[in-house]
Amino acid sequence: MRTRNILWPTDFSDTASHALRYAIEMANLYNVGIRILHVVDQPLGDENYMVLAITPEELAKTMEDAAAKQMHELLAQLKTDLKIETVIRRGDAVTEILAEANSDDIGMVVIASHGRTGLAHFLHDNVAEEVANKAKCPVLVVK
Repeated sequence: MRTRNILWPTDFSDTASHALRYAIEMANLYNVGIRILHVVDQPLGDENYMVLAITPEELAKTMEDAAAKQMHELLAQLKTDLKIETVIRRGDAVTEILAEANSDDIGMVVIASHGRTGLAHFLHDNVAEEVANKAKCPVLVVK
């Protein structure tokens, strides 16, 4: 942990931004860097149905460009001397976060919990819960 980066997965929500404060605090404590990860969902669609005006690939590219813009805005607001890396991946959030978390250079994941309860908890994947259960490194889930 003391020599590996901290992974902070983000969806650019306020809850995720709250978790960033914890990631920065932990990175400062251990004198390590932060890797910021955003995962863009792979759009589904069939061009044969003529539902989409653009192809799923074009839509994914647009989503990645928007995420890159949000990432640059976020970095401009950060006031830290820590080493910061940014990564944008396409695919399933849990799969991509775990792939990053289980790499050799990540010592801890700091992830926001959206705190869904009741029916919403069962209807939506709980990314933080799955990452906490399946990651090989420690995971801090922030409310």
